Amino acid sequence: MIRVVYTLSADRITYLKVEGHADHGPYGHDLVCSAVSALTVGGLNNLQQANNYQLTVREGYVEVIEKQTSGAHDPIVLETILTGLRSIAESYPAHIEIERKE
Repeated sequence: MIRVVYTLSADRITYLKVEGHADHGPYGHDLVCSAVSALTVGGLNNLQQANNYQLTVREGYVEVIEKQTSGAHDPIVLETILTGLRSIAESYPAHIEIERKE
């Protein structure tokens, strides 16, 4: 299962972690994992001020920690990633779960 954990501060995502594998299909043919990976990594590639975040990306694991506040663009990118992940979770609830931490 893919687990997504995030935190908000002043309506901004300050922490986002995506980890695990969906186990929806055989390795290399898992459409849920592919969708989550493409959405997450593609979104992170769109950050304009990536140096404002501590980013960790490796197979089956992405972690984003806000180090300092960014302009308006990057919080929208992170919200777009989370919204896409929620859409995937609605379609495949047995393979991805999303939790907000305080």
